[in-house]
Amino acid sequence: MNVPPQNQHITATGKIILEQEASAIHRMAERLDERFAAAVELLTLCQGKIIISGMGKSGIIAQKIAATMSSTGSTALFLHPADAAHGDLGIVNHDDIVLCLSKSGTTEELNFIIPALRQIGAKIIAMTGNQRSFLAMNADIALDTSVEKEACPYDLAPTTSTTAMLAMGDALAISLMQQKKFTQRDFALTHPKGSLGRRLTVQVGDIMAKGDALPLVAASASVTDLILEMTSKRYGVSGVVDGEGSLCGIFTDGDLRRLVQSGREFLSLTADSVMTANPKTVTPGTMATECLDILETWRITQLLVCDASQRPVGMVHIHDLMSLGL
Repeated sequence: MNVPPQNQHITATGKIILEQEASAIHRMAERLDERFAAAVELLTLCQGKIIISGMGKSGIIAQKIAATMSSTGSTALFLHPADAAHGDLGIVNHDDIVLCLSKSGTTEELNFIIPALRQIGAKIIAMTGNQRSFLAMNADIALDTSVEKEACPYDLAPTTSTTAMLAMGDALAISLMQQKKFTQRDFALTHPKGSLGRRLTVQVGDIMAKGDALPLVAASASVTDLILEMTSKRYGVSGVVDGEGSLCGIFTDGDLRRLVQSGREFLSLTADSVMTANPKTVTPGTMATECLDILETWRITQLLVCDASQRPVGMVHIHDLMSLGL
């Protein structure tokens, strides 16, 4: 494809900007020191909330960091510094940690609330590009997020500096997550509607058909009754139970086809004489993903769900699982 010269120039400019921001993060990683470890340790031991604050573009980054920490096992929230100075400081307690973001460290709205945070007794972690600033000097820990210059050609619009703050926030959040031993299952509990949440939290008992929707006949039932039961429900199968209600077999549309093709007279037979014994089953507590694996491995479309006494309590179809996005 022929690319117009002006588009080549635009693409080249984009690459330069990305490389500049990547280089800034690389340099920040090289100078990362014990202050980072101390910050993670302080956050790990936090008995209250992690409150993250910043103005303007730094405030937007602060909101993202708060969201990342909240979803990875920490109670975190964003506090607008201007609102904080007008009453919202009431959410801050002495056992909280306040993470303050400011490129210059001289943000008026942020620095205005520092003395109040001190009086409340909250610990302060600064994330700033100016280690000699008021914010850095009054923080318990000051993390260095300085950059040589912004990606903006006039060195004005916050670009590289906010990228550095975002990366440092991610480093804090993920390090904190690991210190807290936050697991995949923990993650799923905070993301119940996401695909991972569904994979790790949904059990067969949550989605199985039960009650009158469950196709079952007694072992002594006629094949005629067995076929009627199988075809009256949406699964194309029927479970066969003994006198105590325990599963002893299953009859599928495949079994019916084979009977018809055999040329045998079968309508007078009983269900237990034509069923497939010892069918594969799952329990209500089986994870939905494990159930899907069983269906795919054995190339079947449904499974009976049985309790600890092997009594059928439900039926799950592959379509039920696929509808969850598994």
